[in-house]
Amino acid sequence: MNSDFIETNAILARASARGSEAKLPYRGAVTPSEAYELIRTGAAKLIDVRSRFEWDYVGRVPDSTLIEWKRLPSGEINHGFLAELAKAGTPEENYLFLCRSGVRSHAAAQAATEAGYRGAFNILEGFEGDLDERKQRGNKGGWRYAGLPWIQS
Repeated sequence: MNSDFIETNAILARASARGSEAKLPYRGAVTPSEAYELIRTGAAKLIDVRSRFEWDYVGRVPDSTLIEWKRLPSGEINHGFLAELAKAGTPEENYLFLCRSGVRSHAAAQAATEAGYRGAFNILEGFEGDLDERKQRGNKGGWRYAGLPWIQS
């Protein structure tokens, strides 16, 4: 058995345990570093649910798929979200949902689970992390803060 397989299973088990402990309405929650390992090994697909503007100008994870959860500037829920998710793969695969701080991705993971996606996970801390004491993101958790790969337009 190779080490990637063992590590992948360990990450999925920890994420599922977090989900059960927190009574999450989806399979579980992963840290940004765990998410990166799942993506690197091909065990999960990353779905970025931020707006196109955020994806283009704030930055994005290479090879991620953008499916907006809310449309800007209206803030309305993207009613085509599940149809777009269906184009990304099957309900049996693992999906990691990412937004700025973990709030929209929580809602997206819940919607996916309710639609029959059994492997929906939220990425804790999101892409930019929580606000710090100066009310700025990027200094307190998140994908970028963890030093994981990202690109910007």
